[in-house]
Amino acid sequence: MPELAFEDLTPGRVFDLGTITVDRDEMIAFARRFDPQPFHLDDEAGKNSIFGDLAASGWFTASLWMRAYADGVLLRATSIASPGGEEIRWPAPVFGGDTLTATLEILDARRSRSRPELGLVTLGARLHRDDTLVYSARFTGMFGLREPATPS
Repeated sequence: MPELAFEDLTPGRVFDLGTITVDRDEMIAFARRFDPQPFHLDDEAGKNSIFGDLAASGWFTASLWMRAYADGVLLRATSIASPGGEEIRWPAPVFGGDTLTATLEILDARRSRSRPELGLVTLGARLHRDDTLVYSARFTGMFGLREPATPS
């Protein structure tokens, strides 16, 4: 049985997902493959952009958080899937060498009305560089129950 189930994901609970140091080479390789905008690939273009330096793709930043979430929660939980989210933001750029702190906050949790064997959890994703928020997202996760659903 996984360590974390729906019953453990109570509103207000915050998971510390650890720190991540942004690898510049990985950042560029990701941009080259998935987001080949000049300010993600070329130092001079990055310096001349609104970012002032070579900046990570927001999608790369999101993937860093996702890996921390998978390692810190999903791989030890009754996670089933995610039907999506309502919000994703990149309020500040991320640069090679940055050290980011990842957290997950449980914002809301309820049993599914249509599928009582699972719970729907509203999750808040956050990445910070020191005191600066660089990534946030709000989405729903579906998690299995530790205790079987009882017929109503």
